[in-house]
Amino acid sequence: MKRINYTVIAFLAVTTLSCSEFLKESPEAFLSEEQYYKTQADAINAVNAVYFFLNSGGTSVQTPYNTLFNTGMNMAGDDEDPGPGATNPDVRSMSVLAHSSTNLRVYEIWQQHYAAIKKANVVLEKVPAIEFDAILKNRLLGEAKFLRALYYFNLVRLYGDVPLITEYQKFISASDYAVAKSPSTKVYEQIEKDLTEAAAVLPASYSAPDAGRATQGAARALLAKVYLTKASLPLNITSHYADAIKKAEEVLSSADGGTGTYGYNLFANYADVFLPASKNGVEHIFSAQFKSNSLNQGNNESPRTILSSIPGLSGNYAHMVRFYTEGTDKFFSIYKLYKPNDKRKRVTFVTSFTSPTNGRKYALPFANAAVPNDSTPFFNKWWDPNSTAVTSESAANVPILRYAELLLIHAEAENEANGPTAKAYKSLNRVRNRAGLANLTPGLTRDQFRDSLYLDRRLEVVFEYQRWFDLIRQKDAAGNSTFVRNLHKVGKTNATEKNRLYPIPQSELDNNPLLTQNPGW
Repeated sequence: MKRINYTVIAFLAVTTLSCSEFLKESPEAFLSEEQYYKTQADAINAVNAVYFFLNSGGTSVQTPYNTLFNTGMNMAGDDEDPGPGATNPDVRSMSVLAHSSTNLRVYEIWQQHYAAIKKANVVLEKVPAIEFDAILKNRLLGEAKFLRALYYFNLVRLYGDVPLITEYQKFISASDYAVAKSPSTKVYEQIEKDLTEAAAVLPASYSAPDAGRATQGAARALLAKVYLTKASLPLNITSHYADAIKKAEEVLSSADGGTGTYGYNLFANYADVFLPASKNGVEHIFSAQFKSNSLNQGNNESPRTILSSIPGLSGNYAHMVRFYTEGTDKFFSIYKLYKPNDKRKRVTFVTSFTSPTNGRKYALPFANAAVPNDSTPFFNKWWDPNSTAVTSESAANVPILRYAELLLIHAEAENEANGPTAKAYKSLNRVRNRAGLANLTPGLTRDQFRDSLYLDRRLEVVFEYQRWFDLIRQKDAAGNSTFVRNLHKVGKTNATEKNRLYPIPQSELDNNPLLTQNPGW
């Protein structure tokens, strides 16, 4: 399926001049902001610029869904670690929770999200005044609101209270840019408002070449996730579980107990979720779009999980699984949490690579007495089997919301609100059955069902930039956070409650006297 290209708006004046004229300054060739936002094409380009921050890449740039959420977030969790190829000290300090407010990744996540929000605010200010088709205009405004909501959703989960900026800032004085934090509840109110308004104007689907843009179903599904998050820790507004159920059922198909007519479903084959050949398919509600070898729009995760020095493959092994001790096994990892018949295991991981040059297999065996013939697992979700000759990047999209997760959201919210009802079992079992697992044991308590769901969710979405967000919100039977306990279990014994929030970047504190640092930092 053809994909939308997310590109930065560029202004280029091309003229034919002599050498002396070329060197001469030409103010009349400058295209000002007031001159630009005039046409339908200008409006479309402005919205495309908001998408850009999802997936831009290259050798020197990381964006949230193109490696930054791994190097700056998931490596701090319990599933991933920096491998030998990850030499950046900021990345390695994040992975052992030794980072501070001056950490580059802490700053980059903040900066890129606010840069994207600024682009969205530009759209929402400039586009309404442009004269063109009203339906298209409303759709574009809805896309900008959806994206702004997504970016703020990430910020509020990572940093807590943050500045809420909803207008295009174009001040002269630096002091005018100083904005105090808004309470996280106010930020969530804006997120809900943006998503509700977006859902009212976005289409149910697109034809090529617009596949991959935000849809009505995506806005409603993201709102379900927002409500589930608000009902979870730290806000613990449990009345939102019912809201999460309601929104999820507006998107779920009738076969899954919902009223949605969007055509979403699970792929029969788990591998199809990640293969470039099936991108933007029935399971994909919203994804970061990638296209290999095209203006730095490739997924740069692929080489980071490949063992280095394999003839014919571009790998630097920068991302690896987190190993810890479980009983007598000193090389335990998430790889060993899967049941042997779980089909997700062999899609998510490989234990060897075949060189396209010499046909030999390359692996890293362990001298592990507890598990004979034990070997290192490598993450494999972003591998592109059709581009083995060019593994420096991949055309694999990154799912931000997919139907399997919506089923898990529905099951979790239903269990928390009403206990493990038939609805909760049905949604969770749909995900388990696709993985080749039997239905969950009937008659579980709410707490037993929660534990089972948490595990299946972890195994379903590993390496999809979800784990940290789950770590900071999930709870035990007593309603207490499991964050510190889970990190201590994998050897990160310096983890404390303060780590559930990132520090506000020091450079932002220096430039904005109205900002205050998060507790403990």
